[in-house]
Amino acid sequence: MRQDLPFKGRHFTSEVILWALRWYLAFPISYRDLAAMLSDRGITVDHTTLFRWVQAYAAKLEQRVRRHLRPCTGSWRVDETYIKVKGAWTYLYRAVDSLGQTIDFLLSPRRDATAAKRFFRKALAQPHTVNPRMITVDKNPAYSRAVAEMKRAGELWRFSRLRQCKYLNNIVEQDHRRVKRLARPGLGFGSLRTARATLAGYEAMGMIRKGQLRDVGGRDMRAQANFIAKLFLPPA
Repeated sequence: MRQDLPFKGRHFTSEVILWALRWYLAFPISYRDLAAMLSDRGITVDHTTLFRWVQAYAAKLEQRVRRHLRPCTGSWRVDETYIKVKGAWTYLYRAVDSLGQTIDFLLSPRRDATAAKRFFRKALAQPHTVNPRMITVDKNPAYSRAVAEMKRAGELWRFSRLRQCKYLNNIVEQDHRRVKRLARPGLGFGSLRTARATLAGYEAMGMIRKGQLRDVGGRDMRAQANFIAKLFLPPA
């Protein structure tokens, strides 16, 4: 394939880079495993180069995918899980709607009302979300404080209802497993910056494979590959 502007200066074609990006972000494999898979196809690439590709394009993939997502419902399920970064545990805030569609994520070194407000603001700013009528969370008191403060500031719909019930959050807790499974082969992240970029890619591919795109099926791998190529490559 021709060298296109998003991949200018790379020693590999856009086809190879996007293939590696999709596979790393969709399946629980390490960079070394992915390098071996490419080698089996006659393409010799170092695992550090694969890491640089993910850091360069994963967050861009997430940003571009969001413009094509189906709207989420107004019932949010919010929870946080743990991700190891540079040997220390950090907090990954995540939300899905009542159908299991991904709403947003936020990686934070702290678990408090300030972090919860940052997460809600980020989620509300996405093009596929609406002001929630129901927010289901666990018993963490930071959520009630964050919601109350955002309502007073006019950042959140004043009729939004906060429901603190742990067992009703099973849908988002089950969804955490997908992210944990993808992150496990990497044995943790080296910095918050690299973790955020990689997690953005995990979430982007997760949304695609859940069928959240308007015109692409969640199980149609060929259609997904063509869609991602169109996001990065200008028309010929």
